[in-house]
Parts: sequence; C-alpha cells; structure tokens
Amino acid sequence: MALRMKTSGRRTRRRAWKLLGLAGMAGVAVTGVVVVHHRRAQSDVEPDELRERLHERLEAVGTVSPPNPPPSA
Repeated sequence: MALRMKTSGRRTRRRAWKLLGLAGMAGVAVTGVVVVHHRRAQSDVEPDELRERLHERLEAVGTVSPPNPPPSA
C-alpha cells in the first residue's frame, strides 16, 4: 500500500509539470501572435503618412527647450 501512494504522488507531480509546460508553450504561442499582429499594424502605415503624423505631433507640442546641461565637475 505504501508503494501505491508513492506512485500516485509521482503521477500527480508529473501531471502538474506537464500542465505547467503546456501552459508555458501556449503563452509563448500567444505572445508570438500578439507580436506579429502589432508589427503588421505598424507596417500598414505608409512612410509619408507616418512622417505627416510625426510632424503634426511635433507642431502640437510646440517648441521645447533643450535639456539643461550636466553641471561641470
């Protein structure tokens, strides 16, 4: 009877590790899908359109003073 309890504990641990591994693999796959989707969305914008957007954002911000230089030692 003691032998039987040890094997069932091993099975439970093995199953837990297997499920954890499968969950990890699923997470990696989903992350890959999200990254590919994000890259496609970025590449759909034409360079001229992107340039226009950046110029508009720069104009909306206005003039920005340059950062203060570091104090001399």
